[in-house]
Amino acid sequence: MSEWRIGDLKVIKVLEHEDLWQGRIIAPMMTAENILKEADWLVPRFANEAGRIRISFHSLIVESEGLRILIDTCVGDDKQRNFPRWNLRHSSYLSDLAKAGYPRESIDRVICTHLHIDHVGWNAMLENGRWVPTFPNARYLLSRREWDYWSQSKDEEIQRIMDDSVRPVIDAGLVDWVEGGHRVTSEVATESTPGHSPGHMAVRIKSRGHEGVVTGDLIHHPIQCGHPEWKPAVDFDADQACRTRRDFLARCAEERTLCIGTHFASPTAGRIEKRGDAFRFEG
Repeated sequence: MSEWRIGDLKVIKVLEHEDLWQGRIIAPMMTAENILKEADWLVPRFANEAGRIRISFHSLIVESEGLRILIDTCVGDDKQRNFPRWNLRHSSYLSDLAKAGYPRESIDRVICTHLHIDHVGWNAMLENGRWVPTFPNARYLLSRREWDYWSQSKDEEIQRIMDDSVRPVIDAGLVDWVEGGHRVTSEVATESTPGHSPGHMAVRIKSRGHEGVVTGDLIHHPIQCGHPEWKPAVDFDADQACRTRRDFLARCAEERTLCIGTHFASPTAGRIEKRGDAFRFEG
């Protein structure tokens, strides 16, 4: 567990799991050779000596104005998935949440930055053979644009994800449909960051003149700060995602915003520094 301060607010990271991947799973240009060209700042925190990248899957929790807000719900347990590492997982995620002081019944809001497989998994859990909301006392803040798109997909795997991780909370009447610009509290708001998915949102946190932002998947790995033009294969609109990423990085650098990477390995949070025509993440 890691934590950071943004003004009066505390942000907690609860890890589900961390993994080493070939970078090309995310973007064709993330080859081992290209990763190792920047080993001086990527290895060992964000990549290993063989050029594999470290990817973290975690939730972030912030308490604001009496609400316990959880951002993104990782991969989840007991779920049939085509990706072998995520198939029928069993993890300590819920007990780790409780150890951090956030038992699942205590969560008031769940924000999903988008509806991809690794951001909705713990929306629902298996109980007596049924998928039920993991956070029964929470309102789930989801993008209607995301739902309208993914719920119409003809892909069987996508529909399985919707069935076991999104439809259960809709059927339970726990969803509030929001888009970028929605104020959860006066200190926490969603922000439209289009490109990676149809209705992708970041989450901006402000307190006493300090500011932080949870990236979602507008950036997957710190090396994209130096190469915002690299296009992840899974982006919905890759050109739009590149524009969003560059604009986001420029704003973070100019305003000295604490950038909290949804998939960044430890240290996970840091500042964006301008480096020539690009940027660097300094954790």
